Amino acid sequence: MGTTKNSLPFSSANYRFMLIGLALILLGFIVMGLDSHEFGFGILGLTIGPLITLSGFVVEFWAILRKPSN
Repeated sequence: MGTTKNSLPFSSANYRFMLIGLALILLGFIVMGLDSHEFGFGILGLTIGPLITLSGFVVEFWAILRKPSN
């Protein structure tokens, strides 16, 4: 009857950027956990870790909103 297009909603570059974003988010949480100060109140727990995590979320949103190039 009708032709069904069996394709993925994103291109391979989008999925690659999603994996990079996920890796950045996990790296940020790991860096926050490595902070040696009590309750994570050092430079790793309060500044560097959250910045890495935030950059991972930015990459994720950009990967979802990016149009695949044809």
